[in-house]
Amino acid sequence: MTTLARTKEILADLIAFPSVSADGNLDLIAFAAGLLEEVGAKIDHIPSPCGTKANLFATLGPERDGGILLSGHSDVVPVSDQQWQTDPFEMVERDGRLYGRGTCDMKGFIAATLAMAPLFARQVADRPVHFAFTYDEEIGCFGAQHLGKVLADRGLTPGIAIIGEPTEMRIIEGHKGCYEYSTHFHGLAGHGSLPDLGVNAVEYASRYVAKILELKDRLRAMAPETSRFDPPWTTINVGALNGGVANNVIPSTARIDWEMRPVQTSDADFVKSELQRYCDDTLQPAMRAVHPDARIDLEVIAEVAGLTPTDDNEAKRIVAELTGANGADLVAFGTEAGIFQALGTDVIVCGPGSIEQAHKADEYLALDQLQHCLSMLEKLGHRLGN
Repeated sequence: MTTLARTKEILADLIAFPSVSADGNLDLIAFAAGLLEEVGAKIDHIPSPCGTKANLFATLGPERDGGILLSGHSDVVPVSDQQWQTDPFEMVERDGRLYGRGTCDMKGFIAATLAMAPLFARQVADRPVHFAFTYDEEIGCFGAQHLGKVLADRGLTPGIAIIGEPTEMRIIEGHKGCYEYSTHFHGLAGHGSLPDLGVNAVEYASRYVAKILELKDRLRAMAPETSRFDPPWTTINVGALNGGVANNVIPSTARIDWEMRPVQTSDADFVKSELQRYCDDTLQPAMRAVHPDARIDLEVIAEVAGLTPTDDNEAKRIVAELTGANGADLVAFGTEAGIFQALGTDVIVCGPGSIEQAHKADEYLALDQLQHCLSMLEKLGHRLGN
């Protein structure tokens, strides 16, 4: 059986695990662990706090600092609101494409690493090869953050990391962070005809949104002169505002869901401090003048660090040699890469498929992309023995 055929076989098995974030990934992780155990990898299951999910961290070669980390998230986005032409959890090959939920985002890369594991096992010497398959990337990179803390506690820092998100096998050396929040407003209900006797949570939420929009405009002028991102400044998006029950009832609660994509952590600190000051000095005093228990709470959904381009990046040099790429790019979407960079690892993002196919009905991975990925990993495997 060719390596491509074996990879397709593994990918079909991975697609058959409906590892939507809300449903868990334990069966998929057990399957991947079994394949890696067969070639002699040391297996470490790292359960999530809820126990229904897990990270898999596996190592071929010596357990020490340095080495190469191949990483991908095992969870996928839901299919319940999408119209698929085929069963999304049964891989279908048609016209040079592999269809199924997660084919490009990002079980294709995971399948390729598992198919190449026997070669890595034969070639590995004093530089270990690590595999990291994480949970809950799609809802906040919680699995990778958990794994990052575990590795930091163990004092284990991979030398380089390849995060196999779909980049059409382009080398990606940078992306913005992704910070997601929900702000909750707790006021006082009342009759709409007596507005001064209640605390209208929706009105205060609207004023909060107006402040966000003001900060959004100010961030444009704060873009670093050297920023290569598009757009070059930190962006903010208000995704949802919920509150109220009827036209004539003063709403007692409201919630705003919003996010920002910082190009630098100082921008995120600026936004959060300005909003907190606005709440402490303006909004909450006005609310509590009517109802002492009124309050505004900020819920942090996720704060995922971006990937910062660096001049000296061994991962970029090695993958450029393996793929023949002449340069590296930046992307708008987020990944787990910044979490591993924070450990002191040199990181790039490079994997098969296009982000344009991710999260959509009839998601697919082109076979030529998968073959390109396998060629890169094969060259990496042979490099281990040198």
